Amino acid sequence: MFLTCVSYAKSKSKVLLVQMMSAAGTGYSFNTRRNRLKDKLILRKYDPVVKQHVLFIEKKKVRSL
Repeated sequence: MFLTCVSYAKSKSKVLLVQMMSAAGTGYSFNTRRNRLKDKLILRKYDPVVKQHVLFIEKKKVRSL
């Protein structure tokens, strides 16, 4: 049996790496993963610049995982 060049379709990744930006306006950000099919993330985490828990909003997609 001879194998020829068969191109298999790549499946899309189910997980995205996204950048989360502080809503306090400090410029502090971090990267996290989220499911591709879910809505944009909004998390409440600690911002070390203002030393408080603030909302972090998803700003942009970094890459697919």
